[in-house]
Amino acid sequence: MMVVVVSSAPPRLRGRLAAWLVEVRAGVYAGTYSACRRQMIREQVLGGIEAGDAVMVWKALTDQGNDFRTAGANRRPPVDFDGLKLVSFLAERSK
Repeated sequence: MMVVVVSSAPPRLRGRLAAWLVEVRAGVYAGTYSACRRQMIREQVLGGIEAGDAVMVWKALTDQGNDFRTAGANRRPPVDFDGLKLVSFLAERSK
């Protein structure tokens, strides 16, 4: 199982994701694919995210049972903490 969540993504990327995955809510896509196909979808997200951001989560053989990657201007980057992948929170930059 794989889930991709996008925000502020261009319509072209959203349409592309909807071709491969089921859009269960606005910007939330789910499906089941092999690691090779998941990598292809990730490359499409990286190439098309522009000013938006995305996170991809999938089932994996880890202690947590899943793995995830982020893309774009994300305020919640993943960090490794003693072998566990956690999410950090970066404060919003003042302008």
